Amino acid sequence: MSRVRLGAVGYLNARPLTFGLDRSPRFDLRYDVPSRCAELLHAGAIDVGMIPSVEYLCQPGYRIVPDLAIASRGPVASVLLFASKPVSEVRSIAVDTSSRTSVALVRVLCARRFGITPALEPLGPDLPAMLARCDAALVIGDNALFADTRQGGIDAGIDARIDVGEAWTAMTGLPFVWAFWAGPAGIALPDDVQALQGARDEGEKRPREIAEAYFPGEPARQDVGFRYLRDNIRYHLGEDERAALELFYRYAVEAGVVPASAPLRFF
Repeated sequence: MSRVRLGAVGYLNARPLTFGLDRSPRFDLRYDVPSRCAELLHAGAIDVGMIPSVEYLCQPGYRIVPDLAIASRGPVASVLLFASKPVSEVRSIAVDTSSRTSVALVRVLCARRFGITPALEPLGPDLPAMLARCDAALVIGDNALFADTRQGGIDAGIDARIDVGEAWTAMTGLPFVWAFWAGPAGIALPDDVQALQGARDEGEKRPREIAEAYFPGEPARQDVGFRYLRDNIRYHLGEDERAALELFYRYAVEAGVVPASAPLRFF
């Protein structure tokens, strides 16, 4: 039996989902930013990818690995929008395009919650440079988790700091699903699904161990990472998460982010 090529997100929040998979004889595991995971899956360079949830709509033949996700309910802490003026006055946002779901969610929130239609400009995740060019900046992943807004005196120039996950939950009452394992129909066998779920089960028990391995020799970051994994991130795709996905897809269509939604289909 050929090995299954897995493409996982390289951020801290994905590590509980991949716990022990690097030692499995069944899987070949690589790490990339979320958008790259999606590109590799679309190109057939990996078999199963941990893709941004909005990327599921790009391929009608994809299936989702059941009950596995990177999700949050309320503050996510790692997807943040910084604005140099009141949000109602924001006319441009610099966006880190490493995760297309985060960008899509910001577009939905702008349309439905903030009542603005800003121009979006892709830029590298350098907060001072982003805010020097645009009214607001979207920063994601580890860069957001450890964003130091005091650098260069920038803190005094920030009027709003919005946790995008918290804004979604405040608007809908639902969790938000940032990413999940997906791939073409038939590629993941029942034993593969069970193995991926088992990795999650083990990883969920070890937030401290995972944070310490991810930030070797950095106790302060280890503590932040441990609390983040323990308090902010969830790894199940239950009924509420499915409802949240379906609502996000509907809102994304209405906001012109994607042309059409698609039903959730699972391995």
